[in-house]
Amino acid sequence: MKVAFIGMGTMGIGMATNILKAGHEVTVHNRTRAKEEGLAAEGAVRAASPQEAAEGAEIIVICVSDTPDVEAIVLGNNGVIHGAPEGSIVVDMSTISPAATRRMAALLAEKGVGMLDAPVSGGPEGAQNGTLAIMVGGDATVFEKALPILDIMGKTVTHVGSIGAGQITKAINQIMITGTYLTMAEGLTIGMKAGLDMEKVLQAIGGGAASSWVLHNRGQNVINNTYPLGFRLSLHHKDLNIALDTARELGATLPATALVAQFENGLIERGFGDDDVSAIARAIREQSGLG
Repeated sequence: MKVAFIGMGTMGIGMATNILKAGHEVTVHNRTRAKEEGLAAEGAVRAASPQEAAEGAEIIVICVSDTPDVEAIVLGNNGVIHGAPEGSIVVDMSTISPAATRRMAALLAEKGVGMLDAPVSGGPEGAQNGTLAIMVGGDATVFEKALPILDIMGKTVTHVGSIGAGQITKAINQIMITGTYLTMAEGLTIGMKAGLDMEKVLQAIGGGAASSWVLHNRGQNVINNTYPLGFRLSLHHKDLNIALDTARELGATLPATALVAQFENGLIERGFGDDDVSAIARAIREQSGLG
């Protein structure tokens, strides 16, 4: 298939590489053009704009940071909407507003272009290894057409409903993982305050009901009080605000999510926004006298 991929960030680079390695024709575009060079060296074609990337493509994948970025890529003066052929499919794998997703899908439909919202979970590791969990909203027929490309990027690809449903499902994912990061920080802080051997604590609880991806992959960060980048805390904060906005629209209450959003807001104001999201633990450690 002819695939355009827009967004060569920490997630997109691995996802686009896997599509290219699977034998598809890939055209890439990134706002910072230098980030296209690695894929170009592997055989991808470079495009000067989202519009140019979309021209002739069957599948147009977008993976960028936030709602305004996706809107500019899709609807801007040199946007995808001006280049995407009739019958092509835009697959937005960013985490953005469900309402904005539905608006863009309606405008693309007027041009005969389908759209799926397909946010992901699994971090840069999952993007690199092709093992992402992908939650997809959109028309079932459109989903089936895009599935061969989605299957390259994800281990679990689930069609969860109509357009926008993927973004709401991702909000659920972020709400639940938020609680895991917070309670992991609280639990490990108790252990450190008690002077326990934390390697043995991780071994003990990692084999029981408290086991999780977060514990196994980010627990050591909390113990070391170092937070090398996996998923940026500032982006997680953006995701929580999307979840909170969606909850307000639906009349739902998210007290734990709101609490973590406040912790994150304080950490971002102090310059920790580029740390891994596990840096939520900084707030718990400091309030517990661990520094």
